[in-house]
Amino acid sequence: MSGSVRLATARVGDLSAAMRVMEAAFDPAYGEAWSTAQLLTLFALPSARVCLAWDGDTACGFSAARMAGPESELLLLAVDPASRGRGVGRMLMDDWMAWAKEEGAEEYFLEMRADNDAVHLYERTGFSECGRRPAYYRGGDGVVRDAITMRCR
Repeated sequence: MSGSVRLATARVGDLSAAMRVMEAAFDPAYGEAWSTAQLLTLFALPSARVCLAWDGDTACGFSAARMAGPESELLLLAVDPASRGRGVGRMLMDDWMAWAKEEGAEEYFLEMRADNDAVHLYERTGFSECGRRPAYYRGGDGVVRDAITMRCR
């Protein structure tokens, strides 16, 4: 990984940088990307946090998470395809879990499309499947996919 990658809590002024990463990272065929308005709502929630990964002056990844009592949920994790394989995703996962632990989290959850390659990152971070929602995702490609819920204690 580049030594210049750093993480920082995002601010509303960073919204366009996060959206650029989201547009690069999420294939529109799956319909998983959030709109600008959806992402903006997280900045108003005191129980939520958006974290950006910066490579120099360029955003190369981000995470969005929230707290709900003793649980934290990863809502989004995105790494620009040009920065994948450099540990940025793992940095964002570790940062999310550290933040959530400081906020009182005892368990961590995420939900993902069943055929998402990110499962390998999540499993290496200690997550395992704890539930499944059949036919949850309906992508622009016409394919219906299950959602997998994963948990880490």
